[in-house]
This record gives sequence, C-alpha cells and structure tokens, in this order.
Amino acid sequence: MIRGKVITVVMPAYNAEQTLRQTYAEIPFDIVDHVVLVDDASSDRTSDVARELGIRYVIKHEKNKGYGGNQKTCYDKALEIGSDIVVMLHPDYQYTPLLLTSICFMIANGLYPVVIASRILGKGALAGGMPLYKYVANRFLTLTQNLLMGQKLSEYHTGYRAFTKEVLQAVPYERNSDDFVFDNQMLAQIFYRSFSIGEVSCPTKYFEEASSINLRRSITYGWGVLGVSLAYRLQKMRLANFKLFRP
Repeated sequence: MIRGKVITVVMPAYNAEQTLRQTYAEIPFDIVDHVVLVDDASSDRTSDVARELGIRYVIKHEKNKGYGGNQKTCYDKALEIGSDIVVMLHPDYQYTPLLLTSICFMIANGLYPVVIASRILGKGALAGGMPLYKYVANRFLTLTQNLLMGQKLSEYHTGYRAFTKEVLQAVPYERNSDDFVFDNQMLAQIFYRSFSIGEVSCPTKYFEEASSINLRRSITYGWGVLGVSLAYRLQKMRLANFKLFRP
C-alpha cells in the first residue's frame, strides 16, 4: 500500500509464457498488494506459469476475447477485490515494472487520477528498438489526436497505464471495443469526464518474444484511433451523441 491505498497490478496476457517470470520478478511487492492475470485463451503455459509464481488471481478465458475484452475482465476483477489503484502492466516485458512505484505515488498523493508511461517522452522509443514506421505513425496519430481532442499528451498508444478506482467506476469501459482500439476509447472517455492524465517517461524494449501487431492490423488500429478522436470532437461540439460517451 501507499497511504492506505490498495494497489493491484493487472496483466492482460496472451502467450506470455516466455516473458512472464521476468516481468513478475521486477514488480515492487513492497507497495503492490494484488496481481490479477487474465489469460486470453493462450496456446502456451501462461496460466500454469502464473500459478507457479503464486499469482493469486489467475483467470483464463476459454475463448479469445481480444485485447480490449481481456482488459474488461482485468478491471472488473480489480474492482471486485477492492482495489484503490489499478495498474495495467503487460507481461511481455516491453515495459519495465520498476516504474510502478513512481506511477503509484503520483496517484496515491493525489497529483493525478490517471497516469500513463510514455515511450515518447525522452528518446527511449527508437533507442529501445521501436520500428521506425511505428514511431512515425505514433507521432502522426498523437499529433492529430491532440488537435482533435484539445489535449497535450506525448502519446496515446502506450499500454502502461494506471487508474484510481473512481476513474474505472466512472468510465463505461464495458461499451468499448474488444480489440486494440479499446485503449484509445478509454482515454477519450477519461478526458470526456474531465479527469486529468499525468505522464512519466518510460524506456521500452522491442524483441522477438514481445507482443506486437502486424502492419495490416496496425493500419486498422490507426483508422480506428482517428475515428475515436473525431467522435470525441463531435460529441464535445454537441453535433453527435455517441454511446461511448453517454452516462
């Protein structure tokens, strides 16, 4: 705990057998109370490894629900067990768990209700092996999204993020896509409800075992992201009424 806040790390997992142990070993359990791992119908031993590590809450989907569907299960379980701060950490070791302490202190001390770890702040993205086309796409999409949404995030596409329980209870994330655009829909919902988002700089690592989406799915994701930002703009201008933003 920090300041009496129950901290839960949720790990949306898919075929993470080779990287889960390394990720788990760096979690700072001096502040983290619970770990929830949701295995999205992996074909490897992800769930078995999680149990061997002693993770108390291991949930396995019988059918693959997608990245967004996995997160829905993660957040539902985190709220069910009484979490005050919930941190999503990918078990593929792309993002270092060593940042958890800094992220959680920012929230527990009341500085921000949401904190994301940005690969773009500083020079860590390309140095960590992010493919150039992904870096360029990230910068273009983030610039466009900031213009459409009137915000100033350094990136919208990191998978390392933390929330207070109040944010998770206020945001209707269950309405979001089960695919990768879930993350951007959730950020749009957070901004729409006037929550502020803090950022920390995060080194990242790209390697063979780390999860990644292919070029075709990246293009689909990019169009989806722009659609979310445009919907946000139209909603704020009261020119539309999207289910994504309704109370």
